[in-house]
Amino acid sequence: MELLPIEEINVNQAKINEINHLVKSIYRLIIYSRHHLDDDLLDTYLTNVQELQELLSIKNAQMEAQNEEEAEEYLKNLKVSLDFVIEEIISHQNFEKEVQLFQLLRLVSPETNVIHPNRYRQSLVQVGAHICPDKNEVPGLVSELFYWMQFISNPIIRAIYFHHELIRIHPFLDGNGRVTRVAKNWMLMYDLYPPIFINDAPQKKEYISTLSKSFRELDQNPKKWNEHTASFFDQEIDRLLVNAKFLYETVNQIGLEREKSNPKA
Repeated sequence: MELLPIEEINVNQAKINEINHLVKSIYRLIIYSRHHLDDDLLDTYLTNVQELQELLSIKNAQMEAQNEEEAEEYLKNLKVSLDFVIEEIISHQNFEKEVQLFQLLRLVSPETNVIHPNRYRQSLVQVGAHICPDKNEVPGLVSELFYWMQFISNPIIRAIYFHHELIRIHPFLDGNGRVTRVAKNWMLMYDLYPPIFINDAPQKKEYISTLSKSFRELDQNPKKWNEHTASFFDQEIDRLLVNAKFLYETVNQIGLEREKSNPKA
C-alpha cells in the first residue's frame, strides 16, 4: 500500500472558509459582545462540545454495538476516551505522536489492547473488498502517515486525511474506527473546531460505502485523487459545517437571552 500524496488533496475551499468564518464568529461574539462574560469562551465551548460528545457517543454506540450490553460498554469507553482528550487539550497537547494511538486504543478498545498490547496487529485483515496492508508494512505506514501529517497546515484537512488513511492501513485488529474518529476529533477540538460525528444510520451507511469506494479506487491508482476520495472529504467537511452552525447558533442564543434579561448592559 502507498499513502495518498498530500499534494493530491483537493477539497472545496469555500466550505473550509465558511467553517472558519463560523468558528471565528463564535469567538468574536464571546470576546466582544457585551452580553457575554469573559469565562464564556471556555465554558460555552466545553459545554457545547460535551453535548456534541454525547451525540457522538450515543450514535456510535447505537450503530456499532451488537447488543445492549456491548453498547453500554462501548459508550463507557468512548466517554472515558473523550474525557481524556479534553484533559490533554486543556494541557495544550495536540494529537501528533504515534504513541497517542496506543493511549487511545487502551481507552476506547481495551479488549483489543489485551490481544496485542502496545503493538500493531499481527494478522491480515480485510475491510469490505479492501485487503489491508500486510502486518509487516503497518509500522512503516503509520510512521509515514504521522510524518506527512505535519506538512498539512489546515487542521480540518489534516484531521480528515489522517482519518481516511489510518482506516485504510487498519493498524489494529479491532477498534480502528473508534480510535481514528477520536483522534480526528482531538485534532479538530485542539484548534477549537467542534467534533465531526455521524448523525444517523443512513449517514453511517454512506460513510462506509464512500470509504469502500475510495479504498478500491486507490488500490488501483494509489497516488491519484479520485471522485470517491473527494466525496469522503466533502462529506466530512459537510458534517463539520453542520456542527459549526449548531455551535454558533447555541452561543449566539446565550447572548440574545442575556440581552433580553438585561437590555441596558
